Amino acid sequence: MINLASIFLQVKEITLSTGSFIREERKKFNTDKIEYKGLNNLVSYVDKTAEEMIVKALIQILPEAGFITEEETINKNGERYNWIVDPLDGTTNFIHGIPTYSISIALHEYDQPILGVVYEINLDELFYTWRGEKAYLNGTPIQVSTNKTLGESLLATGFPYYDFEKAEQYINVFKELMQQTHGLRRIGSAAVDLAYVACGRFDGYFEFNLNAYDVAAGAYLVQQAGGTIHNFSGGDEYINSREIVAGNGHIGNEILKITQKYF
Repeated sequence: MINLASIFLQVKEITLSTGSFIREERKKFNTDKIEYKGLNNLVSYVDKTAEEMIVKALIQILPEAGFITEEETINKNGERYNWIVDPLDGTTNFIHGIPTYSISIALHEYDQPILGVVYEINLDELFYTWRGEKAYLNGTPIQVSTNKTLGESLLATGFPYYDFEKAEQYINVFKELMQQTHGLRRIGSAAVDLAYVACGRFDGYFEFNLNAYDVAAGAYLVQQAGGTIHNFSGGDEYINSREIVAGNGHIGNEILKITQKYF
């Protein structure tokens, strides 16, 4: 049996060190260092170097573990354990100098989350949890909000930026929710959106066209903080479904009623 408390402390140091690297690189970053992986899908040497730093360090913690990473700097599948890593969630924000981007690291055992860490770099906020523990923000326990109606809620979402096949359906969901809530926010980092749901800043969050590394750590934070995670149909599969609805039990269910209407 692995010691998750000990593993977390090591992951914490890796995360903070990599966050410091990203923070320093932003000071001298310029747009001629941008690369395109696809339509509006941006990457830079900072993403790749940060991922290499994280992967190299995580291998030392659990040599037998595999990896699912955004920049695919390593190709290794673990039979029991797999790290799911986004070295810089919010790359577009980073490139444009908008100060919301994060590091997201999750550990799965047989496809079940057992550890999650999200580090919002500019605010120096470390959200974390592991199996058998509460969810925390910089050492303080957190929990999802207690609001029960959409009318008292603030939600987060993300906009499609390369796959517009379901844009019309999304706009319909957006239209309904913008009329029934305090508002919708688009921060630009799914990991941060989910962390903010976990600590009660947002009451709910929904988005589609997501990848496992976008949501693995943040979704586990929400669950450990007392919230719910579903796909747009209300099912429990969110890691590979490319869509997610997160919230406290009440708000999550209210969002689901609307996503199920259009998706």
